[in-house]
Amino acid sequence: MEYVVEVNNLTHYYGKKVVYENLNFKIKKGSVFGLLGKNGTGKTTTINILNGFLKPRSGRCLIFGEDSYKLLPETKARVGFLIEGHIQYSFMNIKQIEKFYSRFYPNWKSDAYWELLSKLKVLPDQPLSKMSCGQRSQVALGLLLAQDPDLLILDDYSMGLDAGYRRLFLDYLKEFAKEKEKTIFITSHIIQDLEDFLEDCVILDYNGVVLSMPIKEFKAKFKQYKFKSPTELNLDKDDVIKNFEQIKSEATVYSFEDKQTVENYLKSKGIEPVNFREVEMDLEDAFIGITGKY
Repeated sequence: MEYVVEVNNLTHYYGKKVVYENLNFKIKKGSVFGLLGKNGTGKTTTINILNGFLKPRSGRCLIFGEDSYKLLPETKARVGFLIEGHIQYSFMNIKQIEKFYSRFYPNWKSDAYWELLSKLKVLPDQPLSKMSCGQRSQVALGLLLAQDPDLLILDDYSMGLDAGYRRLFLDYLKEFAKEKEKTIFITSHIIQDLEDFLEDCVILDYNGVVLSMPIKEFKAKFKQYKFKSPTELNLDKDDVIKNFEQIKSEATVYSFEDKQTVENYLKSKGIEPVNFREVEMDLEDAFIGITGKY
């Protein structure tokens, strides 16, 4: 199997503060991969290491088989990168910035840029500084698609976007990737939009990786069980209980095990669950379930 990105035993610190230790994942060619986590869990750090902006404490990142810190110019040209905040050079207008960027990319596809921007109610001579955050995000995406990269890396694309622009952004990106067999690596802490977009994911917490598996498998196997408990839950997170919470007598536990196994496990801990039941989750529910609310 061909891998576009390989992260091997990546470890990084800021001073004495550990970001993560021995982070590992691989991104298959043509897949849509998500690095998910709350703010401060190391998503942007990973992106900066992959792009060669930051050297890790230890470990190695490969892009198209090359060390990400020493990419050849022709390999860098195969990577499209969208930074948090979307776009620079806001003093330019829509036409000027397309002309400016096109000079750096020999395979520039102007049609991809103008096709997307035709959906916005803006004029070619409108300065970016006079556009909304959502409109600027589409300019950034148009510039990215026009580069025709083989790997698209997007760091928190959703910053400042309303629901409509987030959906437009992902819809266009998905069609582009599907048609051109591109690979997408996306980070986000906004989960609800990604349910039908991602194929594989790694979920980070403040102590490192809490999950690495295909999205469909995660949604199918990870369960939420609710019940009433007259006593306070005194549980450890282990192979059965991945997370739990309790507000007064209302309790919730999260597990990859089936209903009967979890109910028997609780009883073995001296807990008698009342009205024990499984409750369906969407991807955002599952994300909060595996990482916790705080």
